[in-house]
Amino acid sequence: MAEVTLTLEEYEALREMAMGGNVVASEVLNEEVIVAPAKRKPSAYNLRYSKAFKSIQNDYKKKNGSWKVNGFRRAASAARKLAKK
Repeated sequence: MAEVTLTLEEYEALREMAMGGNVVASEVLNEEVIVAPAKRKPSAYNLRYSKAFKSIQNDYKKKNGSWKVNGFRRAASAARKLAKK
């Protein structure tokens, strides 16, 4: 006997047609191409902030790499101050 394989969409279309639904098989067979939305361009401020944050973050971290008490908040504040200049 011949072996037939169907995708999930094709199977659902056949089932709907058998149950008396109004799905047309040609609609299901045409695959839609999903295009990812374009990424936003980072602003000039965002680039300055990220560069400043990366440069000063080690001052607010412990030797093992974890943040000091309120370290992230203080680092972010200092980076905003640097980026503003």
